[in-house]
Amino acid sequence: MGLFKNIFSSEKKETLDKGLEKSKTNFFSKLSKAVAGKSKVDDDVLDNLEEILVTSDVGVKTTIKIIERIENRVSKDKYLGTDELNKILREEIAGLLSETNVGEATDFEIPKDKKPYVLMVVGVNGVGKTTTIGKLAHQLKNKGLNVVLGAADTFRAAAIDQLQVWADRVDVPIVKQDMGSDPASVAFDTLESGVNQNADVIIIDTAGRLHNKINLMNELTKVKRVMQKVIGDAPHDVLLVLDGSTGQNAFEQAKQFTAATEVTSLAVTKLDGTAKGGVVIGISDQFKIPVKYIGVGEGIEDLQVFNKYEFVDSFFK
Repeated sequence: MGLFKNIFSSEKKETLDKGLEKSKTNFFSKLSKAVAGKSKVDDDVLDNLEEILVTSDVGVKTTIKIIERIENRVSKDKYLGTDELNKILREEIAGLLSETNVGEATDFEIPKDKKPYVLMVVGVNGVGKTTTIGKLAHQLKNKGLNVVLGAADTFRAAAIDQLQVWADRVDVPIVKQDMGSDPASVAFDTLESGVNQNADVIIIDTAGRLHNKINLMNELTKVKRVMQKVIGDAPHDVLLVLDGSTGQNAFEQAKQFTAATEVTSLAVTKLDGTAKGGVVIGISDQFKIPVKYIGVGEGIEDLQVFNKYEFVDSFFK
């Protein structure tokens, strides 16, 4: 298929390989048991593979698509050995994602015709939202861009403090108010400050609660409406952060947030500490929203731009 040819940078790929080690080990330990004593990919092997993919958090709908693709290969090739299954999985899943996923980021870049570029970050508490913002600010600053952060998660004092820690660590300005302040007011001040500072990128943190979809929708709509008083087409990107270690819960959060607001990109975090990395495959396939970033470690450099081919290569290596 030629999908995996000369596309990987060695340092990034090594981090990705290491970050997906638990997921890969879990998957292949199940797969080796499923094909034990089998030389040919038959119905039993496919049934077992289907169960493995579902229990690896790939998701039922995506698993069915993968199995159908492999069944087509089996019917064409007549005899496929179980020793080829790894290669087939890699090719078919990469092919599936290349067909179904929309646009893909290739680097930590922003459109040059939007300045400042406004990114609003959403997600429930505990998914690594603020950490993702900090790491993203670091990556963008390393590109020579001027970044301003806005602490519009005013529901928890800890959220404001945590974002301040990241602003200090990355050495970028932050706009904040007291806990309990109106999030829309913080967003408004941040955009005004960003414009005055000639910022290239403004990243707005928002409250991470999903207690009531209507309240969430109203709050995020208000934040967007107030931002547009400063920059007419803001926000330019609404990034939903999902915790990959929660498996199917990440799917549910994606459904809830995409119903509550217009999400335009996704980040999947904490993949290094989990055996549920298969959730990225399902999320990439099921949501017509690009996965832009993945978190594969605790280091400041361990937020990566998601490349579906690199990911599948690391997972099925």
